[in-house]
Amino acid sequence: MTRTRDENELKKIALQVRRHIIEMIYIGGSGHPGGSLSAADLMVGLYFGEMSIRPDDPKWIDRDRFVLSKGHIAAGYYAVLAQAGYFPVDVLKTFRKLGSPMQGHPCMLKTCGVDMSSGSLGQGLSVGNGMALAGRLDGKSYRVYVLMGDGEVQEGQVWEAAMTSAHYKLDSVCAILDYNNLQIDGHVSSVKEIAPLKQKWQSFGWHTIEIDGHNFTQILAAYDEARTIKGKPSIIIARTIKGKGVSYMENVAEYHGKAPDEAGYRKAMAELV
Repeated sequence: MTRTRDENELKKIALQVRRHIIEMIYIGGSGHPGGSLSAADLMVGLYFGEMSIRPDDPKWIDRDRFVLSKGHIAAGYYAVLAQAGYFPVDVLKTFRKLGSPMQGHPCMLKTCGVDMSSGSLGQGLSVGNGMALAGRLDGKSYRVYVLMGDGEVQEGQVWEAAMTSAHYKLDSVCAILDYNNLQIDGHVSSVKEIAPLKQKWQSFGWHTIEIDGHNFTQILAAYDEARTIKGKPSIIIARTIKGKGVSYMENVAEYHGKAPDEAGYRKAMAELV
């Protein structure tokens, strides 16, 4: 894997990741394209421009950790891992097939590069805290990145975990919020309002950064800033577009968990060039 901070290179990688997402969900006949597409740039920025990792040594003890708390966007996660070299790209075509390592939600026992199994929403930050505390006890300097969904932070466990991160001054924890304002039942602001997010996280003792989650300059700058913060955890609140990159999926709640049909697949792939 080649690390890069060149914005044009990262855009090319993200475009290929989006093509993988559409193809694997279409072939599999099910999955979650909306959130996979909205979070793609955030994960590409992490894996190709930020995290200290070794795809050829996925259990390297000093690697940075990544927890996908919103596990239903596994398609996006797998696409990034494949593009980074954790396993062959062709394996993506087995997505959601019986016996495949590409299960509908990430499984650390089946999929190379997955640091934590996930699926039940709200648990990722608690797991990330545990990883960070273990690193502190072991004298390790690795960082822990936790990607959450905006609908997910309607859950109480997230805020219990947020208090824990601040209480233990876990400055190795960096949470990333994919704030696309759509969840399975519609607009997050209609289902249960979560704003004002910046003030809430600050009141819980977090360093907060707000960015455009599709702008690689801002994404990488946010990761850089979070790395410099000492004595408290950081959260990057990333404004994103559900279904980013596919015109008929953008800002449409229906595509939270709907696979494209053949016509939709062809249209999406024609746009992702």
